[in-house]
Amino acid sequence: QVQVVESGGGLVQPGGSLRLSCAASGSWIDIGPMGWYRQAPGKEREHVATTTYGGDTTYADSVKDRFTMSRDNYKNMVYLQMNNLNPEDTAVYYCGARCRTGKGWGVWSNYWGLGTQVTVSS
Repeated sequence: QVQVVESGGGLVQPGGSLRLSCAASGSWIDIGPMGWYRQAPGKEREHVATTTYGGDTTYADSVKDRFTMSRDNYKNMVYLQMNNLNPEDTAVYYCGARCRTGKGWGVWSNYWGLGTQVTVSS
């Protein structure tokens, strides 16, 4: 069983910053990429940033140069530093982890947290 828990959301003024944290826990054979996604009201969930176990990170164009994702493999945690936030960043932010679980070679599956709300408003 794998659990993913996000934290760090809140209300921030435009131009402000927030740091989200995500912890993966439980039992797995292997853990691969971890990523951040977000879903705004009335919109589909969209990719924000993903980092591999080795630290290679990709960002959505809308957050490049403003958001920075980092990873601590010892703690099985990832972080999302969000700077220069604007109202369009308002959304529920979800963290996902891809883990290989089960018997034998196991199977790869995606595990998701319940999300943390980020609201950017004056």
